[in-house]
Parts: sequence; C-alpha cells; structure tokens
Amino acid sequence: MQFAKGVAQLRENAKPIWNWQTPHRQQLETLAEDSYQEFSQRLLPGTSNILGVRLPILQALTKQILKGDWRDYLSNATDETFEEIMLQGLVLGSANADTNELLERTANFVPKIDNWSVCDSFCAGYKLAKRQPEVVWNFLLPYISSELEFECRFGVVMLLDYYTSEKDIPRTLIQLSQTKATGYYSKMAVAWAISICFVKSSQATLPYLKKPVWDDFTHNKAIQKIIESNRVPLGSKSLVRNLKRSV
Repeated sequence: MQFAKGVAQLRENAKPIWNWQTPHRQQLETLAEDSYQEFSQRLLPGTSNILGVRLPILQALTKQILKGDWRDYLSNATDETFEEIMLQGLVLGSANADTNELLERTANFVPKIDNWSVCDSFCAGYKLAKRQPEVVWNFLLPYISSELEFECRFGVVMLLDYYTSEKDIPRTLIQLSQTKATGYYSKMAVAWAISICFVKSSQATLPYLKKPVWDDFTHNKAIQKIIESNRVPLGSKSLVRNLKRSV
C-alpha cells in the first residue's frame, strides 16, 4: 500500500526535476511526506535524520543527476539526512567511470552507511560488480571480514547480490564461514546470504549447516529464512528444520 502511494505520487508530480542551482536538501524537503517519514522511522529504528522521500523519487532523481555532472554532485553532496546519503549511493552505484575511480569513491562512501536500507539499496544498484566481478570480489574481502557492523553487512550483501552463481557459491560460503560479524545487521546479512546459497545449491550449503560454523543466532536465522523461502522444497525444509539449535 505504501509503495503504491509512492508510485501514485511520482506519477502525479510527473518526474521530479533535479535543479542544479537549488541546494540539495531543499529539493529533497519539497518531495518529503510526513506520513512516509513516520513509516520509514519505524523501519529504521535509530535513524533520526529521515526526511520522508520515497525511493522511486530518489531513483528518478538519480537518473537525472547521472545525465549531468554527477562528479560535481557527489563533490558537493552533504550527509545531513538519510535521503542525501541514499541518493549519493544510488548515483555512485550507477555511475560510469574508470574502475579505480569507482572503487576509491566506494571506499569513501561505505563509512557513511549506518542502516540496512542505504546498504542494501547501494549494493543492489552497484553496476561495477557486473562489469568487473573479480576486481570487485577482491575489493570486498576486507569488508566481509570487518568487525564493523555495516562494513561487514556491505560486503556480505554484495556477496548475496552478485556471487551466488553455481561457480561462485563455494568461495562465497568460505567467506561467509569466516566472517567476524558481531552486530545484529551484519549477522542478519550473513543469515540471509546463507539462505540464498541454500536456495541456489543446497548440496554445497548443507555441509556448513551441519557443522558449528556460525554462532547460534546466525545459524538459526539462516534456517528460519530457508524454511520461509518459497523456493525451497518441503523435503529440504524438513531436513534443515532438524538442524536448528536449542538456545
């Protein structure tokens, strides 16, 4: 329902126009909704700088920024609100530039991530991972092993978005088994990634679930997500259900 309202507003306003002469935050404030701000704050507890601009609107603005001087936009963007940081991530993820430049900009952006929404949206739109998968894989390794909650989540969500093909699952599972995730959102990302690996290849993933690889919370959350998946056969769900740990 909330998404439908957002789409309806986007259509009503046509496409919001990015004005290069108007301060960034001022533009976003004109597109904000009080009701959506309240909705977003419930989804993102602890994130207090939310204006209330819907994602489809930010995506429409992203396309316009990319047609202009997106480097100038990023150079002048501020980090005062959730939407400003989200918009930076969307622009960076879709920008077309030299690989080294994009990786350097990514390294500078990741410390700004402090919630799952910015993290996951940034990862989902990160086109360089499709163009240069091996380069990005190597870039991700320090993040996957990071003890910082959202650095780790960034690395792990990138794995589940781009490295769960039949060829990649073995090395992805190795990385997931070696994470140092301690924060709630990083552990949830690991559990999510394990479940995706299981959906893609239960044969490769099952041995990891039969061993004490992950802590009880991550292990049981992964099993929960596998059981809840519509893409896992009933027989496989019964098998993993028996692997749940008592805590």
